[in-house]
Amino acid sequence: MSENLSLKSFVVLMKASKTLEEMVKKDIAAHGMKLSDFSILEALYHKGRQTIKQISEAVLINTGSITYVIDKLEKNELLRRTNCKDDRRVIYIEITDKGKEVMNEVFPKHQARIEEVFEGISEEHKEILIETIKTVGKRAGDLV
Repeated sequence: MSENLSLKSFVVLMKASKTLEEMVKKDIAAHGMKLSDFSILEALYHKGRQTIKQISEAVLINTGSITYVIDKLEKNELLRRTNCKDDRRVIYIEITDKGKEVMNEVFPKHQARIEEVFEGISEEHKEILIETIKTVGKRAGDLV
């Protein structure tokens, strides 16, 4: 019986994903944060002001849970809500100066940890990995 490379690829991808997620959780926890907190702050840090819906789509947290995390981050003065002047139904979330200070400290260390994971992998292999995973993700999305 020949080896099923699709199945093996799936298993390897899922195991790697789980291991990476655990590594990231541990890394972020070392900075006194939860992954959900970091994910929201990171989205705002790099993309600027966002709606709750935009943040939810960017960080893959459902809107019910995201409201709780945003409330907590707002209480800690790491982000703030602002009303849209053109549409009262829209509320923007933006990172505060205090939130930027936290991310200026935490994000470079987090990025260095990610760089460690990919150390020794050529740029060409990284590009192949990116394109392959995008293709798999798009194909899976088409099947949903």
